Amino acid sequence: MADRHPPTEHYFSAEPAVVTRPRNVNVRLPDQSIELRTDRGVFSLAGLDPGTAVLLQGVPAPPAGATLLDLGCGHGVVAIAMARRAPQARVIAVDVNNRALELTRANATANGVERIEVCRPDEVDPDLRFDAIYTNPPIRVGRQQLLELLTTWLGRLEPNGHAYLVVQRHLGADSLAGRLRSQGFDVLRMGSKRGYRLLDVRDASPASHHG
Repeated sequence: MADRHPPTEHYFSAEPAVVTRPRNVNVRLPDQSIELRTDRGVFSLAGLDPGTAVLLQGVPAPPAGATLLDLGCGHGVVAIAMARRAPQARVIAVDVNNRALELTRANATANGVERIEVCRPDEVDPDLRFDAIYTNPPIRVGRQQLLELLTTWLGRLEPNGHAYLVVQRHLGADSLAGRLRSQGFDVLRMGSKRGYRLLDVRDASPASHHG
């Protein structure tokens, strides 16, 4: 799927250079409808990209009372969906893109889930651990930078926590799974749909499995 902004402008820029041009879209999931404001320079302008759709429709319901992370939240659709699916959960949405953070805050409020904590990655308590992480990761940052980004956050999973990643097959989903395994993670392919792999990642160390 082609980027909907100039190739020199990435949605993982802190301050998108592309001129703001917001639009309102409606996202319909099997269990809910979400009203979103999107904008240029933020992933995804169309509202729900195919990969995130595969993620949202393929992951299990969040545990009640869990601490959840939407990594690279964009306009906040994943954080909002998970907050609604698990009303008692603590939901944290992070992004390096300041325009994305503004949209996520506004969209959370507009959809009645103002308890979502929206922040930059460096503002998250380093001691905080997550029961589940959800991400459509920024593949185009480059292989090594992506691996470092993911392993940093995957290392913050609770012992029985799960990270759910959706990656396009032709952009290296299988090789990424192999690199994560080499870093000490269990990687299960939950499914493959519309050219995307949905991966379930866990810490493979024995101490991480308590039952």
